Amino acid sequence: MKAVFQYIITESLKRQLTREGRTLSKEQFEKELKNSSIEFGHVVRDSFLILAGILSAGFGLKGFLLPNAFIDGGVTGISLIVTKITGISFPILLLVINIPFIFLAFNTISRQFAIRSFIAIVLLAITVSVINFPTVTDDKLLIAVFGGFFLGLGIGLAIRGGSVIDGTEILAVYVGRRTSLTIGDTILIFNVMIFSVAAWVFSVEIALYAILTYLSASKTVDFIVSGIEEYVGVTIISEKSEEIRLAIIEKLGRGCTIYSGKKGFAKRGEPLKETDIVYSLLTRLELSKLQMEVDKIDKTAFIIMHNIKDVKGGMIKKRPLAK
Repeated sequence: MKAVFQYIITESLKRQLTREGRTLSKEQFEKELKNSSIEFGHVVRDSFLILAGILSAGFGLKGFLLPNAFIDGGVTGISLIVTKITGISFPILLLVINIPFIFLAFNTISRQFAIRSFIAIVLLAITVSVINFPTVTDDKLLIAVFGGFFLGLGIGLAIRGGSVIDGTEILAVYVGRRTSLTIGDTILIFNVMIFSVAAWVFSVEIALYAILTYLSASKTVDFIVSGIEEYVGVTIISEKSEEIRLAIIEKLGRGCTIYSGKKGFAKRGEPLKETDIVYSLLTRLELSKLQMEVDKIDKTAFIIMHNIKDVKGGMIKKRPLAK
C-alpha cells in the first residue's frame, strides 16, 4: 500500500512540474518528493481523524441525544433547542447556524482551517441525516454521560485533524483576541446562556442534564486534544548531574537534554558556579521511579516538574515504559 501511495505522489509531482514548466535536478526532485510525501501523509492522517470524529459525533447525537430530546452546549446545543421548538431538521440547523462561524474562522484563523471545518460540518450534517444509528438507551443519566462522551470524542478528534464541527471554539478565539476573556471564559459564558434558555423554554431538569452532557463532552475534548498520555517535563539541578543523566537513560530508558547553567545563589562580587542542568520528559507513571533513582544519587537535588500537554518525536514515543 505504501508503494502505491508513493507511486501516486511521484506521478502527481511529475505532472505538476510539467504544468509549471519547471525542471529540477535529481536532488531537488527528491527533496520535493520528500516534502510532498510528508504533506500527503499529514493530509491522510488529518482526514482520518476528522472522519472518525464525524462518525463519533454522529453516533453521540443519533444514538443518545436526538432520540431522547437532550441538548448540549455550543452550536450543537442551539441547533437542538431550535429543532425542539420549531421542528426544523437538526442537520439543516447545524449547517446554517455554523456558517457565520466559518466566515469568522476564514478571517480570524486561516482559510485552510475554515474550509476543513466547513467540509467537516457538512459531512456531520449528512451523517446525521443518512446514517441510522441505533438508539442505545433511554436512561437519562447514561444519555447525558455517554452522549456527551461520544460527542466530545468527535469534537476532539476533529480538532486533532485541524478542523471543528462546532463553531463555539472559533467564536472563543475571536473574542479572546479582542478582549481580556480567555477562550475557556468565552465558551463558559456562551454555554451558560444556552443552558439558561433551555431551563426557561423546557425545564430546569433538562437544563441540568444538558450541563452534565456538556461536562462529559468538554472533559472528553480536553482528554483527546491534550493527549491521551499526560507528560511531565522534569528539570533536575544537581552536583551529580552526570550520574542522574545515566540513570535516566539506563534505568528509565528515556532520553534527556543537558543545559549548561550557573547557580545564582552567590553574594555580590562572588563568581557564579557553573553547573549542568538535566531536562527530561516522562509520563506521570514514571515520576515515582525517577524520584527514587534521583534520591539514590543525590537527595538534595533540586527537581522542578511541570505538565506537558503533548509531545512529538524523540525517545518518549519510541520506547515502552521501563519496568
